[in-house]
Amino acid sequence: MRIRVNLLIGCTASGKSAVALAAARQLGAELVSIDSMKIYRRMDIGTAKPTPEERRDVFHHLIDIIEPFDQYNLGRFVGDADRAIRDIASRDLPVVAEGGSMMFVRGLLSGVFDGPAADPAFRRTLRERAEREGTPALHAELAQVDPEAAQRIHANDLRRIERALEVYHLSGRPITELQTQWEQSCSQYDCRVVALRRPKEEVNRRINARVRQMMVAGLPDEVRSLLAGPGGIGQQAAQAVGYAELIRHFHGELSLDEAIEQIKIGTRRLAKSQRTWLRRIPDVRWVDATEADATETLADRVIAAWEETNHPPA
Repeated sequence: MRIRVNLLIGCTASGKSAVALAAARQLGAELVSIDSMKIYRRMDIGTAKPTPEERRDVFHHLIDIIEPFDQYNLGRFVGDADRAIRDIASRDLPVVAEGGSMMFVRGLLSGVFDGPAADPAFRRTLRERAEREGTPALHAELAQVDPEAAQRIHANDLRRIERALEVYHLSGRPITELQTQWEQSCSQYDCRVVALRRPKEEVNRRINARVRQMMVAGLPDEVRSLLAGPGGIGQQAAQAVGYAELIRHFHGELSLDEAIEQIKIGTRRLAKSQRTWLRRIPDVRWVDATEADATETLADRVIAAWEETNHPPA
């Protein structure tokens, strides 16, 4: 029998974390975080981590597991998540997984797509081009050969652009096509996938409110402390929305008001990318939400949707 995983996904600012917490509380479950930035210690405000009280109420796995200067990848996440899921199941507790980092969601659902082995010479060529022409130029090239990959990869995410171009260079096929074939052949858990969906305009209002709350809560001080701390903040963690813009502010590239506006824009862009990913995930049950819906009511509907999703045992 595969381990059942009750999975709640959605775009940023959809309220999924609060709903997942309420659902886990009702089920007596432990929660596995699927978030590529909540893994970092001391990056609390900008990642909207659960409060210490919430974490005492429901145990959260895969939060605060590495330092801000450390690197983390999909393969490591899949291994860490598997250990957490098996640990929870070994104690006969329900598993609730929640997040919006879609690469990690796909890794949980389908495992790790390795693809062709790396080509160091080709990567060096891409790095040299990125220095001369800028990373967005490589992103534009990716859009010509793999529009779907370009749509979900940020124009400045050199690492992922590099890998997508490398796979196309080595295989002659878009990485999106190869990943889709992989996803259709793999699944080690009985994943009951539910997505929380809100109207786009409502999400945008919630994003603006969240950014204001984060600034009041002290996000600039948090970023300043990370920059001054031992080891600083690594390139990977520094790409997080909210942190990247304030780092530019502290480097004199943006005023504080400009940084705040860029955080809002970046978060809206992230939500749009997540919505694109969500449409590509198979067998999703949607739970629609509005501001009129109480968190507990949404949790009841999510739990009901999990129960209605029946997968035969493997």
